[in-house]
Amino acid sequence: MRQLRGQERAITANRQTNWAFADAYVAEDEALHWARDRAREAGLRAVSPGTGAALRLLAATADAKAVAEIGTGTGVSGIYLLHGMRADGVLTTVDPEPEWQQFAREAFRAAGYAANRARFIPGHALDVLPRLADGGYDLVFCDGDRLESMDYLAESLRLLKPGGIVVFEGVFADGRTVDSAAQPAEVLRLRELLREVRESHQLIPTLLPVGDGLLCAVRRG
Repeated sequence: MRQLRGQERAITANRQTNWAFADAYVAEDEALHWARDRAREAGLRAVSPGTGAALRLLAATADAKAVAEIGTGTGVSGIYLLHGMRADGVLTTVDPEPEWQQFAREAFRAAGYAANRARFIPGHALDVLPRLADGGYDLVFCDGDRLESMDYLAESLRLLKPGGIVVFEGVFADGRTVDSAAQPAEVLRLRELLREVRESHQLIPTLLPVGDGLLCAVRRG
């Protein structure tokens, strides 16, 4: 038995291998592959499969009927969110690029979702979010401008119902968040976000090591 435990430690010691396995754990369908191809062509980095699976799980855990997404991209994250939401749920997704949102529309349709399952709002997030209803959302997913992260947090706290979930993608910034070397403003803003969420009395946080880092927090009732 001791030998077996030693073997298990050796197998699990390589965290990079573990993360790669977790990222490949959930198979993706043709609609997601199509949306990923459009993202690559547009020079966008879509959420990883592991991140997408976590978003799906969080939406399902929240039994989400109303989700707000900052950063539509070409629809990869949106498909995962819709996969986890209730059958009557509506995804409100915001992006400054209408062309990318058109790709997302096509991807959602290919994934089998009716047009009324998503509300596409073109525009800058900080112009659009104040127009959304207070306490009207079960989950807010933030994948926009990192320099605006603190503003997204403030808006999310207003938008979320008690028990709702706020999620930020990309908080590792390719390892720069924990790098002691001098970092650009966007990384400094992510560090500020991580501290604020961890220390907030309104939130119950966790940091998931999937993709480029997924910061999640539940709004207290």
